[in-house]
Amino acid sequence: MTRTRATAFGFIAILLWSLLALFTVGSAPVPPLLLNALTFAVGGALGLVWVARSGGFGQLRRVSWKVYAFGTAGLFGYHLLYFSALRMAPAAEAGLIAYLWPLLIVLFSGLLPGERLTGLHILGATVAFAGAALIVGGRLVEGGVTLTETALAGYGLAFLCALTWATYSVLSRRLGEVPTASVAVFCLATAVLSAVAHVLTEATVWPQSGVGWLSVLALGLGPVGLAFYVWDIGVKKGDIQVLGTASYAAPLLSTLALVLAGQAQADLRLLLAAGLVAGGAALAAWASARAK
Repeated sequence: MTRTRATAFGFIAILLWSLLALFTVGSAPVPPLLLNALTFAVGGALGLVWVARSGGFGQLRRVSWKVYAFGTAGLFGYHLLYFSALRMAPAAEAGLIAYLWPLLIVLFSGLLPGERLTGLHILGATVAFAGAALIVGGRLVEGGVTLTETALAGYGLAFLCALTWATYSVLSRRLGEVPTASVAVFCLATAVLSAVAHVLTEATVWPQSGVGWLSVLALGLGPVGLAFYVWDIGVKKGDIQVLGTASYAAPLLSTLALVLAGQAQADLRLLLAAGLVAGGAALAAWASARAK
């Protein structure tokens, strides 16, 4: 696996994640934990097929339980927060806030040994968070009290979602020797954990149409399946700086997908917020490249 090829695999994950919000909206009204269980069961099964064909089961026995716990916590936490946020707040806006994770990856990386945080990093953070503030502020002006309170809770979950994925991605860089086959175990463990939590805390609501079931399947095969395997390859063996920069296109692509599918309106506020989030994150990435 060359560095260039591994980076290309990482690009596939970014493209798949741009469809995460669209398919999540299509899967409504399935509750978040049940959606976690269904989609990760599909993603885990996909991984087992790949592991079986590549003969990687022997590698899985040599992986520490701490690594499995870390990976499961990252995938379970991120998607529970993400699915919950998109159920509580408008999909396009909540999705943009969740896509603050590329910026947070750059900021967190700047605090690691051998890295430094510069004024340009801070400027990039300010610009991106201005985009998030524009989203929340616009809804506060437009919405009623009850709707606004619900939406604000969703926006808060979306931010925690970004924080979770940034932490997971940065720490994954330190697990470069762990085989990508372990992601299949992360997915299956997340599915089991989600199913148990669903039975204990949620009412069961299945997809209401063929589109709903197709959305769940598409999530499991793509954004909640294949994407994690190729991202793991990318961040461990590819150029993580290039992948970090390319990730800033995700909020724009995600918003565009929702608009084209008729799930969001392309108003000026939304487009400006998308530009600020992506632009601020790109500025922070440029600061990292310049520092090196």
